[in-house]
Amino acid sequence: QVQLVESGGGLVQPGGSLRLSCAVSAFSLDYYAIGWFRQAPGKEREGVSCISSSDGSTNYADSVKDRFTISRDNSKDTVYLEMNSLKPEDTAVYYCAAGPARWRLCERFHTPGFFGLWDPWGQGTQVTVSS
Repeated sequence: QVQLVESGGGLVQPGGSLRLSCAVSAFSLDYYAIGWFRQAPGKEREGVSCISSSDGSTNYADSVKDRFTISRDNSKDTVYLEMNSLKPEDTAVYYCAAGPARWRLCERFHTPGFFGLWDPWGQGTQVTVSS
């Protein structure tokens, strides 16, 4: 069974940092792109960042581009999302999801119409940014 497990969420003050992890099993990061998504209360799910399997190129939503960094460690089967300068509007449940490399989903990671092509999804981890 393919599985993604997010961890690292929690409560942090504005301006603080967190690092989320997405651990994968039953498949290799050599062949899958990994996207990070988030959903805040009352809002639609949105793409946050994506890392490609082929060359490790990265993509970011404009709202996080200068603050978040996505990376991968294929030897550990883990993708990370380092979040710095956190803002209250970053509060959300954060999910990671996998997509086959051949679909090149990182090119459209921010487009809600393509979210259904990501499979599987992790269970999510809560990030709360508050004083």
